[in-house]
This record gives sequence, C-alpha cells and structure tokens, in this order.
Amino acid sequence: MCHTEQGGEDLKVTKIDESIAHSTEPAKLRVAAYCRVSTGTDEQQESLETQIRHYESYIKANPNWEYAGLYYDEGITGTKIEKRPDLLRMIADCENGRIDYIVTKSISRFARNTTDCLELVRKLQKLGVFIYFEKENIDTGNMESEFMLSILSGFAESESVSIAENNKWSIQRRFQNGTYKISYPPYGYDNVDGEMVVNQPQAEIVRFIFSEILSGKGTHQIANELNRRNISTKKGGRWTATTIRGMAGNEKYTGDAIFQKTYTDGSFNRHSNKGEKNRYLIQNHHEPIISHEVFDTAQAAIEQRGKEKGVEKHPTKYLNRYP
Repeated sequence: MCHTEQGGEDLKVTKIDESIAHSTEPAKLRVAAYCRVSTGTDEQQESLETQIRHYESYIKANPNWEYAGLYYDEGITGTKIEKRPDLLRMIADCENGRIDYIVTKSISRFARNTTDCLELVRKLQKLGVFIYFEKENIDTGNMESEFMLSILSGFAESESVSIAENNKWSIQRRFQNGTYKISYPPYGYDNVDGEMVVNQPQAEIVRFIFSEILSGKGTHQIANELNRRNISTKKGGRWTATTIRGMAGNEKYTGDAIFQKTYTDGSFNRHSNKGEKNRYLIQNHHEPIISHEVFDTAQAAIEQRGKEKGVEKHPTKYLNRYP
C-alpha cells in the first residue's frame, strides 16, 4: 500500500509499502543440461536417452528455472573438446547470452582433461554462467569449489588415460590372435553380428570398379560413370576419384585384413602407421569379392597411370600387407 503524508503546503511525501516494492518476480534462471556417452553401443545409447529424459524433467520441475535446452554428444570419446560439437554449441549459446546455468552428471562426462575442464569453467564464470556437477555435488558458482574441482578432474583425466590404455591392450590382443571385429566394413560388405558379410549388390559394383581399372579406365572416369548411373557410395554420397583409389588399395576385398594401419599417440592424436607400430595381416579373414591376382594387377595399373602422369603415388600398396 501507499501512504501519503503532507510535509508542508506544497510538499507531498508518499511512502511505498515494502511488500509492493518487492512484488516483482525475479527472472528465472535459463538452465541447460549437457550429456555424453563414450561409445555408440545400444547400452550406451539407452544411457543417453535416460539422461535426456532425466534432465528435461529435472529442469522443468524447478519453478525458478526456465528450460534452456539439452545438449549431448554421442559416440564420442572424451578427451578432445573440439570433437564434441554439441558442447561447443552450448558454449557458443552461453557466449550469446542464452544460458545462465548448466547441469551435468559428472566431471568425467563434461571433460576428462583437467586443463580443459578448468579453462571451460573459468571461461563460463566470466560470462556469468555456472555449472553444477551432480555426482560430485560441485557448483562452480562457489569459488571455494575450484580446488576440489581441480583435484576431481585430475582423477577423471587419469581414469580416461587408464581406460584408453586398457582398451589399447585389449585391441592389441585381438589384433595378435586375429579376433578383432571390423565395426565399419568397406563398401561391398555389411556387419552382421560382428562378422563381415558380402553385400551382393554392392559386391557387383566392386567387381565392376576393378574390371574397369584393369581395362585401362582412370579413376575419374569410373567415378563419373557410377555417378551417371545414380549409384551411391556406402554413405549415400557421390563417387570421387579418391574414393575409387581408396577401394583399389583396400586389401579387404581379397578376404584378407591388415590391422593397425593407424595408431593413437599419448595425446590422443591419430596417425598413419608407417612402421612405428606392428601391423598384423589376417589371411582368409572373411569372404573375398575379388582374387589376389585381380587386386595386385589393379594396383600395378594405377601405379603405372600415376607414373605416366608424373605423379609418384602409391595408393596403400598391397605390398605393405605384410607387417
């Protein structure tokens, strides 16, 4: 209520009731959530969907919060921030003033690198955006939490390295005994219960490509012909000369498989294996689409065309199939 008192002939003083002065509701916090799972397995996918449902309900249930969206990355291992597009999108939205507060499951889901974690937290703090880590019960709005955050994120980073090393050891063992499963087989094959199985319609295209190479056609000509026929690549895209050369140098079409063509260093960067690590040739690993003779002849034909054009290229020579 307002109370009016006379303070003189022309002076009028109005007292504002305290309850009215503070009756305006405070603006709601715009709260977003971030989720991540490390692999694309069915179990992890289910975990992600559970997290999505949980945070949407969790945020909307708080009357002081406004749901600002849910950001998630799936099937992406957790060391490099630049490999998590939705995390980067969330940070951009924070910079553009769309988010006030973030909730996430744990430090290891947010960042497994201590430096990255602290840099992100500090960057967001400067924007007035704070993070709540449920598992650790840490709210970065409390500056006293940074010391604990640095310790816990250090543990998370160590865990990430430990898991990576265990995975490497397991993969190496499967390389050595020939039991490694190829999750994403090349064009011409499907993954059926972890085994490479010939996709007959695609296999016909593979045979056509090698036949064209042996007849003297160039990779550009072959790619153009496939595009003219409206035949798509495995990912539904258009054919290129690079795609054809890659197929021509892929030993898997002979039924063999070379493992550890690439490797990951201590900084989680991937490199082509040029002798730094052992490679493993598994012969008769799966059903072939072409013979070794056709494969080797195609390799020689492509190499010869490269020499004639003055290009010294060796498209993953099959001579390298032996470690």
